[in-house]
Amino acid sequence: MEKKIVCRNRKAAHEYFINEVYEVGLVLLGPEVKSLRDGRGNLVDSYARVKNGELFLHNMHISPYPYAHHMDLNPTRTRKLLMQKREINRLIGKTEERGYSLIPLKVYFSGGWAKVELALAKGKRKYDKRRSIKEKDLKREMDQERKRGEY
Repeated sequence: MEKKIVCRNRKAAHEYFINEVYEVGLVLLGPEVKSLRDGRGNLVDSYARVKNGELFLHNMHISPYPYAHHMDLNPTRTRKLLMQKREINRLIGKTEERGYSLIPLKVYFSGGWAKVELALAKGKRKYDKRRSIKEKDLKREMDQERKRGEY
């Protein structure tokens, strides 16, 4: 199936160690779907939480659809995520015990349905971020030297 990516959380790889990735469904209203199809979504500062055995996405910004005058929706309202019950129960254990967070990586349309790529992630400390930047720079330099034939 073809995936049409709407938005990505580019800072997630820098801010977190990503352990597992899940594909979950996203419950939206009509104008939100149209707005997302136009590419008007933003995942900055968004996160997911489990509440009463259900999964919810907080702080995801979907700009209002300009032609939907009949519905006045909050752009950052809490939206429900669709996932199997046993997977949600597994996530509850991991997020509560081990200090993991649920971070959305990207929102896309797959087969006409809105999906979210949700990561089980652990926050990086400042020294971890510096180390990953240093490793990325070293890799870039090595690739450049290989291209020039100096290595």
